Amino acid sequence: MTRNPSLKERFRPFFAWVRARVPPGLRLLLGVLLILGGIFGFLPVLGFWMIPLGVLVAAMDIKLIRRWLRRRKR
Repeated sequence: MTRNPSLKERFRPFFAWVRARVPPGLRLLLGVLLILGGIFGFLPVLGFWMIPLGVLVAAMDIKLIRRWLRRRKR
């Protein structure tokens, strides 16, 4: 039986690319755009999976969100 990888594990290469290539201010904008796109997840191209991905991308720049995610993880 195989274990399903978590969202963070599946998108690890994407997060590494974002950290290396996208400037800090644009990471926050990218995260907000992903969240907004996730709100329209009922549309064919967009999906609800974009909301947590956007939060994780935005959390790279906002220390408050990063702390909240770490506490929630424990």
